[in-house]
Amino acid sequence: MKKISILSLLCALCLLTLGSCKSYKYGAGEENVQKSNLTFGVVKSKIFKGETTQDEILKIFGAPNMVTKNKSNNEVWSYNRMSVVNKGGYTNFVMGERASVSTTSQSFDLIITFSENDVVVDYSVVATSF
Repeated sequence: MKKISILSLLCALCLLTLGSCKSYKYGAGEENVQKSNLTFGVVKSKIFKGETTQDEILKIFGAPNMVTKNKSNNEVWSYNRMSVVNKGGYTNFVMGERASVSTTSQSFDLIITFSENDVVVDYSVVATSF
């Protein structure tokens, strides 16, 4: 009798331990992701050709990643944001549930051309996801 109750207790303890094991939850770690103004919505709502100045661009996006000059000797600023989004699954050993893990890389590039008066002449956005 004593053997059966000890065995039952051990089985219950094992089930409780395994039942509470989950290796990963969806979206774990996303709370520490730094927010960026470098989005298509912000670009479309804040940059106006012939109106927006370099000072305004600096206030919105900060310093550019690269500053160059084009053939017309106009200043060209480039901004780039790369991110990796991990979507993880979980495993529940007792119920036999299992979800897959996936990773997506995303790139967002903004290229702004300024006039000799430091006003936006043109800009382009390239967004990729792979």
